[in-house]
Amino acid sequence: MFSWAHFNILNYLTDIIDILVVTYVVYKLIMVIRGTKAVQLAKGILVIIVVWFLSSFFGLRTLEWITNKAITWGLLAIIIIFQPELRRALEQLGRGRFFSRGVVAEEEKHNHTIDGIVKASSYMAKRRIGALMSIERKTGLNDYIETGIPLNAHLTSQLLINVFIPNTPLHDGAVIIRENELIAAACYLPLSESPFISKELGTRHRAAMGVSEVTDSVTVVVSEETGGISVTKNGELFRDITEDRLRELLSQELNSGVNSSSLWNWRGKHNG
Repeated sequence: MFSWAHFNILNYLTDIIDILVVTYVVYKLIMVIRGTKAVQLAKGILVIIVVWFLSSFFGLRTLEWITNKAITWGLLAIIIIFQPELRRALEQLGRGRFFSRGVVAEEEKHNHTIDGIVKASSYMAKRRIGALMSIERKTGLNDYIETGIPLNAHLTSQLLINVFIPNTPLHDGAVIIRENELIAAACYLPLSESPFISKELGTRHRAAMGVSEVTDSVTVVVSEETGGISVTKNGELFRDITEDRLRELLSQELNSGVNSSSLWNWRGKHNG
């Protein structure tokens, strides 16, 4: 038999679902405008709302009237001001990407990082510009970041190339990359003491091997002598890999989050 208790419980559940759905939608909207100029505009709107609340609380009638009018016409202003962001959100909703925006944004960030590293490596390899780039994974690289020069710059292939141009202040040492940011340059990495490393390999390769032995980072090396591109991970060295293979390996590591060394067991592996 139906009772008022069941009706009240149903109302509570409906309210909870309603709040959760609205909260999630608001969160996704915030993620869409994050990193755009709309963030500053949103802060301005928040200030107006706070001023309206305070003026109402303290009885400041004139200020309350002004802010009340601003809020009344605010919806139209929001549509006009946030038109690019609203259009982008509707486009993502139409493609079914709105509710998976977090995952998509993370993949886009990783793809940007991969593209920058691959382009820079290819450019420097053709011109035999030595380079050492270490990508931070789960194990933090703060100890090595502190040995270098802080940059905290958005990663681009042009910036990476410029850092390693010979006879510039930052070219000697490693750059450390975290997500899609170049955190620091001219960093000192620990040199590997493994007796199995080929004698023909220089300090860059030994440093790349050394950091891979004590962290889970992925490090890309461009040889100044041969122009060859190498990658180290989990104490293993992969020499003379192609541009396509470099992109594939970095994509496997960054996008898939796979740490199995079986992904890295391929014909180009060479430890000595």
